Amino acid sequence: MSKQRRRFSHILALFMAFTLVLTACGGSNNAAEPGDSDNADDKPVELIWYTIGTPQKDVDKVMEEVSKYTKEKINATVKMKMVDWGDYPQKMQVNVASGEPMDILFTASGGFDYVQNARKGAFLELDDLLTEYGKNLTATINPAFLEGSKVDGHNYGIPANKELPQQEVWRFNQTLLDKYNLDISGVRSLESLEPLLKVIKEKEPSITPFAMDKNYVPYVPYDYVIQNLPMAVKLDTTDYKIVNILETPEMKEALTTMRKYYKAGYISPEAATTGSTNDLTTSGKWFLDRAQTQPLADNLWSASYGYPVVSTPASDAIITNTSVQGSIMAISANSEYPEKAMEFLNLLNTDPVLRNMVDSGIEGVHYKMVDDLHMENLPESKNYDMPSYSLGNNMLLNLNSNDPDDKWDQFKKFNEEGVNSPILSFNFDASNVSAELTAVQNVKEQYWAALMTGTLDPETNLDQVIEKFNQAGLEKVMAEAQTQLDAWRAANQ
Repeated sequence: MSKQRRRFSHILALFMAFTLVLTACGGSNNAAEPGDSDNADDKPVELIWYTIGTPQKDVDKVMEEVSKYTKEKINATVKMKMVDWGDYPQKMQVNVASGEPMDILFTASGGFDYVQNARKGAFLELDDLLTEYGKNLTATINPAFLEGSKVDGHNYGIPANKELPQQEVWRFNQTLLDKYNLDISGVRSLESLEPLLKVIKEKEPSITPFAMDKNYVPYVPYDYVIQNLPMAVKLDTTDYKIVNILETPEMKEALTTMRKYYKAGYISPEAATTGSTNDLTTSGKWFLDRAQTQPLADNLWSASYGYPVVSTPASDAIITNTSVQGSIMAISANSEYPEKAMEFLNLLNTDPVLRNMVDSGIEGVHYKMVDDLHMENLPESKNYDMPSYSLGNNMLLNLNSNDPDDKWDQFKKFNEEGVNSPILSFNFDASNVSAELTAVQNVKEQYWAALMTGTLDPETNLDQVIEKFNQAGLEKVMAEAQTQLDAWRAANQ
């Protein structure tokens, strides 16, 4: 499997939408200069960098080359420690609690929770460091990332400069579309899928018509206060009222449709307990699913799976806390060298030489340039296969051989056209209702996936599930969230 394919499948498995492989090119005049803050004769410091992803054979070899470069530029070397996807949140909690030496660490809304760990004191507040050592960085990254990732008015991390909005799409296996001459031009709503699903169910008994796993949630035009817990604010709200999503007409209609599709055999009977759909995408035995997109995503999906994939919008492009906080690098609160760590992050996000080395490895060993803009992976790239989205400013990256020259212009246009969620940058502090929130999470674990995938009949189960949530304390959690949201609105007119 190619490096590009492996990268993409890793990210898809962890963040659904979120988060796809990004590669690019660019030049920058904003890189830090050698010796910006240190005497060249000083002993270089070693920065310890914890990041997410399957540990790679050549990571130390690449970091040796990275360190030669960063020593010259900022008089610092780098030691990268990779922690595998499923182990990362727990491992980092242990590291923080034990005071493990570290300077830079990956965090996100969906991996080692950024907001909660910032509030617990795991990360250093970066406001002053950004002003003194990160000026080039702040001039390079889309300001919406830095503004939208503030916690209680302060920056605790540097978000990756990548796609800014979240946009849902319906993805289709184009081989099956072509085989039955199916038209997707009128597809947008969940209900509009039915005629296509019916054809595939009747004519392709070995194909899963509607592929999904236990993380699937029908799209409705709301932004969740806490991802996939049933309290949310409508995207076109005027009163900023937090509602139980299960009581909204939009979700009730969607759940009824999901139950209809489940009973018709369009959805796998195991959907509510399936961890991922990787087996289906590898084999091509699926017709449609839903995913988060970015510019040129169809090209990436097609290259990753080895057969053509096309998509059409299922939602507008909305900038949410989840999209802004999807990939962040923080400085540890117990870092020995916070100033130097910020110098490194400034360099990583402004210098294309460093950024591409961290992403793709050593030129001539792991990859080669095929022209001034485009790169091609070499066989040794299998020993250094990194999740690009987690490593800084993606818009500095070399282009893959099949990328158009204007790839990053397309990303900038996509970002500019995104619409802010009404609760963008509002981060709920659940410390006053932590016991209730734990109980609500337990109810969610019992019923959520079965309800969302159509496995449970909403006509006979929805009211009971709503009551279970309320018994667990959801109404108290929502009331606390509403008080905080009202105060946030008053302070951020």
